[in-house]
Amino acid sequence: MSLELSILKSLYFTNPQSIADLSSDIGKSVPNITKTVNNLLEREVIIENGLAPSTGGRRPVQFSLNVKNLPYILAIAIDQYYTSIALVDFSNKAVKATETIAIDLKESISPTGEITKLIDDYLPFLNPTDILAVGITAPGFVDAHAGVNNSYPKNNELYNLRKIIEDHTHIPTYLENDSTAIAIAEQKLGSVKDVDHALVINLNWGVGLGMIIDNKLFKGHSGYAGEFSHIPLSNLNKLCSCGKKGCLEVEASLVAAVESATAKIESGEQSMLSQTFKNKGRITGDKLLDAAISGDQLAIEAINKIGYMLGKGVATLMHIINPEKIIISGRGAKAGRILSHQIQSAILEFSIHRLSKDTIIEISKLKNAQLLGSACIAVEHSKWKNLKSESSINLKQQTQ
Repeated sequence: MSLELSILKSLYFTNPQSIADLSSDIGKSVPNITKTVNNLLEREVIIENGLAPSTGGRRPVQFSLNVKNLPYILAIAIDQYYTSIALVDFSNKAVKATETIAIDLKESISPTGEITKLIDDYLPFLNPTDILAVGITAPGFVDAHAGVNNSYPKNNELYNLRKIIEDHTHIPTYLENDSTAIAIAEQKLGSVKDVDHALVINLNWGVGLGMIIDNKLFKGHSGYAGEFSHIPLSNLNKLCSCGKKGCLEVEASLVAAVESATAKIESGEQSMLSQTFKNKGRITGDKLLDAAISGDQLAIEAINKIGYMLGKGVATLMHIINPEKIIISGRGAKAGRILSHQIQSAILEFSIHRLSKDTIIEISKLKNAQLLGSACIAVEHSKWKNLKSESSINLKQQTQ
């Protein structure tokens, strides 16, 4: 990687920085950093951004990316039932409002066809030179290096999702596991930025995990570490989506919460979700979370139930990793205040206090963590070949 590229990536993840900061972060000498920074200033790719706090001498100049002279990033976040898309700049601000549509990966006749149509509808006047890269995050056994999803056979279109999107858009495209990407977002831009040992839990339709060990993302020998959903902690004789019984997912995921709430409504218990269920024959995870936050007792009980089992799983992880921090992220983090009490209760019950007492449990503060992770993936892996003086996307046309 060129020094110029290293500086640009460093400024994306930590903004602003002085020359000394950049030298420390990248591991290159101050004279080399200074020369390259001056070159980037001349080209107006970066700009001066005030002075750093004094450490006893002259306050150093800080530098930031010149966002208006950089291309955009197209971030796509996929889960089992929904796909979201956002166009963001290099300060991670939305250039165009996020759009989310329902795409059931199992039931759709052509999920990649639906995703490419979403891109076309979202950016009908797409010019590939206006976008640095596309970052895609999705559940499954993703081989980020090969750009394939090994959860699917090679003849399934989702196996080659990255290539299909790249061929369709003519933009460099990168693929990563959803939980891994969320952990990267938390490490680079969130609550574990300066934490050496942390676990980031992706509470969604399943329960994913990203691990930061010795301040580095840990993916294991085959790259698939973090399948938290399938730790055998459930006593229910219920089949998991993986085909096995006893997986944590069957009691600690949003799917489990929806199933619990649905069963109670069907048995006659009253809830603000009852009318929705009567009209549509089902309730969604988002509706359940909203109801719980609004104080609906049945919804709260469903969230409490998965929170307790999630805490039991977290206690297991504590004994193995002994992390400094555990972040609850993903779609389910929306119910953080409700979840946290049950998680803490289970941790007290199932963990050794001497081991768990110094671990901090937090609800993620990042909004749209998976989409942000998608943007991080695009920037981290991009070769940055299409830097230009000014974007030419006509956003007025895009939003008409």
